[in-house]
Amino acid sequence: MNDIKKDEKREKFIKFAEKRVNNAIKAISLIGNLANRNNYRYDQSDVDKILKALRSEMAELEACFKTQRSKEKSFTL
Repeated sequence: MNDIKKDEKREKFIKFAEKRVNNAIKAISLIGNLANRNNYRYDQSDVDKILKALRSEMAELEACFKTQRSKEKSFTL
């Protein structure tokens, strides 16, 4: 692979990584807003499910970078 193509792929990775990670950080912050008991009612089992789902997805993310695999998932309470 020539250097120009490698540079293009690197630039593309940086562009998408920055946008997607910033979106993920914002989404996680919004999930954190759910902790406000003045606005929401929840119990510890709800919190445990949310945290378990997020931890699981982070583990999958790490595995993707190690093995290049990807799966689509969704979360429901």
